[in-house]
Amino acid sequence: MSVQRPDPARDAAAVREATEQLLESVATLTPSAVAEPSQLPGWTRGHLLAHLARNADSYVNLLTWARTGEETPQYADQESRDKDIEDGAGRPLGEHLDELRISADRLAYAVEQTPPQAWAAQVVMRSGRVIAAAEIPYRRLIEVLLHHVDLGIGYTCADLPADFAVRVLANVIDGLSGHEGVAAVRLHDTDSGEKWTIGAANEPDLTVSGPRTDLLAWVTGRSKGEGLTPVPALPLPVLPPLG
Repeated sequence: MSVQRPDPARDAAAVREATEQLLESVATLTPSAVAEPSQLPGWTRGHLLAHLARNADSYVNLLTWARTGEETPQYADQESRDKDIEDGAGRPLGEHLDELRISADRLAYAVEQTPPQAWAAQVVMRSGRVIAAAEIPYRRLIEVLLHHVDLGIGYTCADLPADFAVRVLANVIDGLSGHEGVAAVRLHDTDSGEKWTIGAANEPDLTVSGPRTDLLAWVTGRSKGEGLTPVPALPLPVLPPLG
């Protein structure tokens, strides 16, 4: 499984589709459901929705940096990022929907205004990771689709677009391969028959098998390994959080 190169135009189109699907799902919620727990520890659905809106704005900042050459941090700082999420979490459902739409439109416009040469510009993520601006639409796609799962409103990893599941699984495995701090595991995708090794060992003692979306759910922290079969029958190791 090879890691796919970013394609800003294609990825931005996928973001638009995923955002519309998210908005349709969120619009079916009852007003009280926004304050209920999401599947992310410590966050309500309102926290997740506020995060998604502000995350869109954060990528506008990075695209501004790429377009103008003027350093524009993704977020001003960790404290203000957290405060914006906390302050926005308690909004009524209608306001959340408005914020999601407006922030998504701002990001779509920023993508449209980015000239071809700017996609090669290097920008710095909140984590400190340096990426090419061309990765931004794909990274937003990850946020929209995986947090749609995290809302816990019926959309699961099994519902993710097949091409996205393949791509994200390849990216996550690539990041975990050869990593000294990761448990050595052989992954076996029973859908395709493909096998990969994560961690630093060449020949892991543990093989974890299952359908692609169940593997993806586990390696991204969206499940504890439901649907997967470990051989030998040992508890699945804890993997590092998706960065």
